[in-house]
Amino acid sequence: MKRFPGVLANDCVDFEARPGEIHALLGENGAGKTTLMKILYGIYQPDEGDILIRGSQVSIQSPREAIELGIGMVHQHFMLVPTHTVSENIVLGLRGKFFFPEQAARQRIKEFSDKYNLIVDPEARIWQLSAGEQQRVEIIKALYRGAQILILDEPTSMLTPGEVEDLFVIVRRMADEGNTIIFITHKLDEVMAVSDRVTVLRQGRVEATLKTTDTNKRDLARLMVGREVLFRIEKEGVQAGDEVLRIEDVHALNDKGLPAIKGVSLAVAQGEIVGIAGVAGNGQRELVETLVGLRPIEGGRILVKGQEVTGWPPRAMIEQGVYYVPGERLTGLVPEMSVAENFILKTYRDQRFGNGPFLDAQEIDKHAEELISEYGVITPSRDTPLKLLSGGNIQRVMLARETSGEPALLIAAHPTSGLDVGAIEYIWQLLLAERERGAAVLLVSEDLDEVFTLSDRIAVMFEGEFMGVVSANDADLEEIGLMMAGVYRRPEQEVLA
Repeated sequence: MKRFPGVLANDCVDFEARPGEIHALLGENGAGKTTLMKILYGIYQPDEGDILIRGSQVSIQSPREAIELGIGMVHQHFMLVPTHTVSENIVLGLRGKFFFPEQAARQRIKEFSDKYNLIVDPEARIWQLSAGEQQRVEIIKALYRGAQILILDEPTSMLTPGEVEDLFVIVRRMADEGNTIIFITHKLDEVMAVSDRVTVLRQGRVEATLKTTDTNKRDLARLMVGREVLFRIEKEGVQAGDEVLRIEDVHALNDKGLPAIKGVSLAVAQGEIVGIAGVAGNGQRELVETLVGLRPIEGGRILVKGQEVTGWPPRAMIEQGVYYVPGERLTGLVPEMSVAENFILKTYRDQRFGNGPFLDAQEIDKHAEELISEYGVITPSRDTPLKLLSGGNIQRVMLARETSGEPALLIAAHPTSGLDVGAIEYIWQLLLAERERGAAVLLVSEDLDEVFTLSDRIAVMFEGEFMGVVSANDADLEEIGLMMAGVYRRPEQEVLA
């Protein structure tokens, strides 16, 4: 049992994991998965209940005590020092010799690398590594400390599809060696692909523990959210209207001052969703930041509703009807502020919320209650700090703020990243509702299923350029894949709606 102010995070949870198995811990965002494992790792202490390790009752007061019991945890957001080397990160915090045992550390790192195919350069600095390589460092760090029970918290949220496949091979090899792997996830495909058993949590309680071979995605989804979930959404046909966004030969630089956007052109009309597909790091972030005024434009033109807005600042873009759901969930939100305060971060100047320097608290509270109800935000109260909400509910706060103003152009970057199947279904329906209302929607996503499901047209991005822009009805998955890899460029691009 674990309680937080206003929230019962774990309600009389029974959970058991065995040697040599991969046990998936499945649930919606906010179901209590990570809280339960943070109790096992000593970050939180339970209010009630017992923990048994290898049949002996234990009290785990800190991560150090968990490590001494052979428990390791790889967090969703890696706990590494970017400027240090791989080997320095792995031995950081260990008790022992005064001087850094560099040679011995490298030897043990090599042993783990060879045994589990955790390929990583001990001398590389963390900032030089991809997300997948950093995750391998975290796994080696846990093994270096003697972990036989390894907790992986949403381990695929920052990985490419290829890195996900590599991870599955690694954890299966570790389980075959007799280790216990607890795999926290909300992704049904991953559960079916990698786990031996699965425990489903909903609202802090255990719904079921099943052998993975005895269940399927539809049944697991029903257990997760308490209802049937649509895995595909059929969108109604909508006639595209007037052009809302036009970009012509746009150029922009990345954070290092190197070309990131190289002369892209595109148009998005009322009542259509244009999806931008591509592997992460090919200029998607720089493009949307340029469009909303967060990044300087180096060349080209941007027009919204026929008005040239090239180089306009974010506030002016908002007033022009351009709203933005960023890829990083907390970008544009303030975790320490309340849910109600976050709802008005863009609109606090409106006369509805006050006159002059003073805000109307009663009107702000009324506005918050309306959005909480309309968008199904699960929160103890409108005054709850945003940081205490689950990831899915934080995303609902963001989407409520960005769509309740009825934008002319909605730019949504990775709107369902890290969310569970129920939250994804809700957000898909919300984006389609904006399309049906007549908004122009620019969707950026690395999830091809999402792009194909929602988009009317698809633009494929590679190294800052569009390799092709095609109708979603005519899109071929193999052709899209070749364009994403940069080995094929479509000769004719459907730039206009």
